[in-house]
Amino acid sequence: MTPVVELAGVTKRYGAHVAVHDVSYKLDAGKTVALVGHNGAGKSTLIRLMLGVTRPSTGTIRVLGLDPSSGGAAFRNRLGFLPENAMFHPASTGREALDFFAKLKGAATSRNMALLEQVGLAAAADRRIDAYSKGMRQRLGLAQALIGTPEILFLDEPTTGLDPGFRRSFYEILGRLRQSGVTVLLSSHALGELQGAADRVLVLNSGALIADGSVAALRALARLPIKISFRAAREGQGLGPEWQRQGDGKLTRFCEPNEKIAVIKAIAPRLEAKDDLEIEEPSLDDLYAHFLGPEAES
Repeated sequence: MTPVVELAGVTKRYGAHVAVHDVSYKLDAGKTVALVGHNGAGKSTLIRLMLGVTRPSTGTIRVLGLDPSSGGAAFRNRLGFLPENAMFHPASTGREALDFFAKLKGAATSRNMALLEQVGLAAAADRRIDAYSKGMRQRLGLAQALIGTPEILFLDEPTTGLDPGFRRSFYEILGRLRQSGVTVLLSSHALGELQGAADRVLVLNSGALIADGSVAALRALARLPIKISFRAAREGQGLGPEWQRQGDGKLTRFCEPNEKIAVIKAIAPRLEAKDDLEIEEPSLDDLYAHFLGPEAES
């Protein structure tokens, strides 16, 4: 399968500052990929490079088989982009803003009301944007990114300002796009949201790609301990000092990933149908902190 995005040895310098350093990866069609890293890690620079807004200092980029910096209007119409802070003329209405961007892309305006409905803004279509909240402007930005039939979506902090209800709707929209073959690359600090939504995670640190894979693959690479807890009717004597009783009455221990099955087998004879067993794998937040080390806290 030909990748829809391919970077090979990409470096971007601004004077003495290296924003992106020797980054290589390929993105396949119909995948949702999360780009994570601390502020200044190079996430937005990478997105600008893939959009063709700026050129790499060294290395090559291909998006849909083309150099994005030399792609014309037909190429750009195959892309959708939502910046971190979506900006629109405050005196225009939501409907007028979408009509304007549709005409820029050479797309029909007939679908714009359906897009506003999709992002929950149909009732505010004819309201001035200066009366929109931050979350409403972000929803309008998503509708703008979906104009036409984009094959690749680049979303920079797309859930900023969204209420919890629409955040769920947002990821449902992404799921439908993925099923239709659209590739989605999104940059976000909301790591908890990404865990069930991203097929793959790219972790950046100081412009360099330091980890790349599914959450399961990153767990296998990090080998962080797994937390196992249970509350049983029978007493926990004989389990060993590694099991600690918590304030809620549960017995808890941590184990290496390759010990998980053996630990569960050891406690299985003590468990009954009414008992409670919890297995807590390392979260994406845990993995992020592991790969970035002290910088993840700053």
